[in-house]
Amino acid sequence: MSANEQVLRYPIPNDKALEPPAEWAELRGTCPVAHVELPSGDRATLLTRYADVRQVLADPRFTRQLTAPDAARLSAEGGGVFSSELAQIIPDGGEEHQHWRRLVGKWFTAKRMAALRPSMARIAEELIDDMVKRGAPGDLRADLGFPLPVYVICDMLGVPAADRDRFSYWSDTLLNLTRYTKAETETAQAEFFQYMSEHVAAKRVEPGEDLLSELIAAGGPEDGGLSDIQILVTGMGLLVAGHETTANMIGKMVSMLLADRDRWERLLADPTLVRTAVEETLRLDANSGFGLPRYLPEETEVSGTTLPRGTTVVCSMAAANRDESVFEAAAEMDLSRSPNPHLAFGAGAHSCLGQSLARTELQVVLEVLLRRLPSLELAVPVEELERVEGLAVGGLRTVPVRW
Repeated sequence: MSANEQVLRYPIPNDKALEPPAEWAELRGTCPVAHVELPSGDRATLLTRYADVRQVLADPRFTRQLTAPDAARLSAEGGGVFSSELAQIIPDGGEEHQHWRRLVGKWFTAKRMAALRPSMARIAEELIDDMVKRGAPGDLRADLGFPLPVYVICDMLGVPAADRDRFSYWSDTLLNLTRYTKAETETAQAEFFQYMSEHVAAKRVEPGEDLLSELIAAGGPEDGGLSDIQILVTGMGLLVAGHETTANMIGKMVSMLLADRDRWERLLADPTLVRTAVEETLRLDANSGFGLPRYLPEETEVSGTTLPRGTTVVCSMAAANRDESVFEAAAEMDLSRSPNPHLAFGAGAHSCLGQSLARTELQVVLEVLLRRLPSLELAVPVEELERVEGLAVGGLRTVPVRW
């Protein structure tokens, strides 16, 4: 397939919940810089090779400024979280962005994650207890995958976990590229903004031991801290990213490991493989969502192809993570694969700030499940698992399990 022969629809249609579309391998082999048509009808450039995706994600010239006049619209109703004006409030590059990452990143250190593990395990135990009491079959996504990351991120932000259903709706609206109208998205964003405004104001009056209180205590920009609007948008961004992506990944991870019973049995026999198994499910996730869009403010060359200024590029990390030139037997799940330099969390200055939190949550969930429910299995054939369509992050509608 050459770039001139066909313009693919993107996201590429795929009925299989856990398997990649066949086009990924074909594109990597013959058309790594491909023209695609987005749900909006606008054209973009899709990258599927590891080296190309890493190059663009790590290059500070390629920005998140999808509000540029010549940037492609990701959907007919806008671009949700990607092209929201609020998303542009966090500095996009340079020292300002690094300063923001340093301030917020203090909450995602290895030391903090280690301190969080016992409370995460306790939450997982309680959620599994409740699921078992209700009886099999259960829905692992609804019973464990969704609530655990919500409890954790709400605790970090000092936000009431009792409001989790509201967060779920707001997150779904801001992360969905096709399901909601522009008016619905704008309304949800306004409600979310108002909620977080009131929450930040309350934290100023009564600070707690949470991330937002610490950012407030650091003072404003004149003191080396963040502005009020930056603190507010940071809270919104962490709440959306901190629960939606991990909630979906928990369901996908467990489904991938149960899809072949030998994988689950190997982990039961050797729980020390949990860390590398988590990394391998992240690498092999074929349902990770839209990928990361980038706007090119200047002409550049990728994989021997010149991309003009104003090009919108979609980096498919999931496709890149199956690149045979980087990963031996890339299509196969190797629970002990090491090293595993996958791009599930991006690369460069904009790599996922909360990746240590996501990794810790995934490891803890897997450890507790293996200990508590060793007989866990999917309650439906893998072929009956259904993707959630339209989300910027991929997920499964339900994960029916029994034990």
